[in-house]
Amino acid sequence: MGYERINFEADSARAVDDEKLKRALVNVTNRFRSARNKASSEVPGWDELRALGREIKKETIENLDRYLLMLEENVKKAGGHVHWAGDGEEACAIIIEIARKNNVKSVVKSKSMATEEVELNTALEAAGIRAVETDLGEYIIQLAGEHPSHIIAPAVHKTKDDISRLFSEKLGIPYLSEPEELTKVARERMRSEFLNAGMGISGANFAVAETGTIVIVENEGNARLTTTVPRIHVALAGIEKIIPRYNDLSLFLTLLARSATGQKSSTYVSFITGPRRKTDKDGPEEFHLVLLDNGRSGILANEQTRESLYCIRCGACLNNCPVYRKVGGHSYGWVYSGPIGAIINPQLLGIDKAPELPFASSLCGACRDVCPVKIDFPRVLLELRHEVKESKAEKGKGLELFIERLSFRLWRTIVTHEKLYGAISSLMYHLQTPFRGKGGSLGSLPYPLSRWTQDRDFPAIAGTPFRERWKKLKREIGQGGRNRNL
Repeated sequence: MGYERINFEADSARAVDDEKLKRALVNVTNRFRSARNKASSEVPGWDELRALGREIKKETIENLDRYLLMLEENVKKAGGHVHWAGDGEEACAIIIEIARKNNVKSVVKSKSMATEEVELNTALEAAGIRAVETDLGEYIIQLAGEHPSHIIAPAVHKTKDDISRLFSEKLGIPYLSEPEELTKVARERMRSEFLNAGMGISGANFAVAETGTIVIVENEGNARLTTTVPRIHVALAGIEKIIPRYNDLSLFLTLLARSATGQKSSTYVSFITGPRRKTDKDGPEEFHLVLLDNGRSGILANEQTRESLYCIRCGACLNNCPVYRKVGGHSYGWVYSGPIGAIINPQLLGIDKAPELPFASSLCGACRDVCPVKIDFPRVLLELRHEVKESKAEKGKGLELFIERLSFRLWRTIVTHEKLYGAISSLMYHLQTPFRGKGGSLGSLPYPLSRWTQDRDFPAIAGTPFRERWKKLKREIGQGGRNRNL
């Protein structure tokens, strides 16, 4: 499957000017942040749990081959089938072949980032198989023909009015103004889909190597219907979703629910081990687990960025990222957005297709501070930035790199020579006068500084620099002002 080059700079510039998007992002991320902070503060030793989660994921990823083989063995023991997909095209082909073999004409799907990643809906439709998303947010963006804007709230960018007009256009119903009415329409449409579908397709939040169990967490109940009503259940999971032991689930379910939505537990937590047994009242007759690589082995091979695979897809990094909160998910150009998208997309798609994303961060570390498995996002981003520079050098973009390196060398020379730094600061203070705006910021600066000021504030240079104020303060202290409040 081919993907176009991601253009974060252009897409984010458009998003910054979208006032409706700004309001939606602030509202939803503030709500998630507040809920997460409250829920995590109620758990004694929260940081210790995060550290333990990181250690378990580290152990798993560093022994991934062994745990994957254990998972395969135990899924088969439980009566399931395991398929290995090297890339997205192979994953789609496997699922389509399962559907054709069983004469499946329609499928229902629960929320899954992996199926978004491989563009499964498009592949199914091309094969003449009808696919319907059953998560309300995913159903909305399926009707709109869009990628998710948030890992756990895919339609966060849509207002009630947007959804009302979309339902009216796509479903042929009158314009409805109340959310309850819209939800009722979606529920009624989906009920018949569940009953008529020949196959249900899900993702997996976790896959337990020790027992062959996949775990799905949700709040709507649609995933449980997807995995139990149709005769066949297919789960598509990235190879990194594995955890070693059944007992590890209590930790990861605690970390995931609180980090994602601020809940103590998701409303529905399904544990699926193989197909229906003779003593079971419901469940599928066949269970298939498709394990997806699609670039993950390449991440695994890189010790500097390997911890990208620790992610449990909670979305907390998005809610706390100042960049995501300004530009939203679609600016990242693919299914994964925010800080996790900035480190995952370039590695899965190729650094040449997403060279801007590692720079889509202020490196403030807010993502690292809230990550339930303590992924060191800033360190991984810096490593990927280095790879981007190396890639540019290999492609002969020597002039661009020369200018950049020369600029940093000049900056280093200036800041390491006090008199030179002082002279240039004084000169800049006088030269800034024509550009001073309201609030003490500079505006309409000439290129290349204009690329900064068109979207951000540029504080004016102070008339009395800090070093001079510091010298004055030291003199005052030396003259008996030791009790001065610093």
